[in-house]
Order: sequence, then C-alpha cells, then structure tokens
Amino acid sequence: MADMFKLQIVTPERVFYEGDASMVELSTTEGDIGVYASHIPMTAIVSPGILKIHEGTQVKKAALHAGFIEVLPQEITIMAEVVEWPDEIDIKRADEARIRAERRLKDHNAEIDVLRAKMALRRALTRLSTRQ
Repeated sequence: MADMFKLQIVTPERVFYEGDASMVELSTTEGDIGVYASHIPMTAIVSPGILKIHEGTQVKKAALHAGFIEVLPQEITIMAEVVEWPDEIDIKRADEARIRAERRLKDHNAEIDVLRAKMALRRALTRLSTRQ
C-alpha cells in the first residue's frame, strides 16, 4: 500500500475533508499537480478544477474553485474559498452560469470584465464536469 499523509481541506464555513490520503490531484495557477507523501515542502495558488483525493484504491472527486495549498512531507492543507462534493452541486444553476458566462464572452461588450467572465465559465464547467 502507498504511503499515506494527513490531508485537511478547510473553507471559511467548514472543514470540508480531514483524513488520510495516498495522493491528491488539483489545478494550480502553475498547472495541474499530483502530490504523494514525502513531497518536498511547497505552497501554490489553487485555480478552478477537479480535486481528486486518493484514499488507497478509492478516489473521491470534488469541485475546487480557489485557494491555497501547503504541502509538507506528511501533511497537506488546502485552504479553499469554495469546494463542493458532486452531490452538493446544483446542475441547473451551474448550467445557467455557464450559459451566462459564454454569452458575456461572445458579446465583446467593453463593459464586460473578460477575466471575471472566463473565471465564471471555468467554475461552471468544473462544477458540471465534477457531476459526470
């Protein structure tokens, strides 16, 4: 069995996850990463994407939208603004957000904050793909 490490994922509202994991995968502003036990210490900025928590042979998925990750050799902490299990995601609302963001990006209106619309689209797509 793979080496395990302590994983804690916290949001401003709750402790989302606390337990032992053999690997965690997520998106950062520098790209996608996968972290095992005994990894060198590091910190990174989380970007919207699917979080995968490996518990031995089982993999749990969640939608992770923003935050920070701190990696220590036997402990990883993710401080997330928003993270959701698939059953917590409202598909209709996520699809409406996707449509709204796509429409804003197509309009080419000077008053639209393009970066904000792109991030909204990425969050909506992350939510939708987590439910698949």
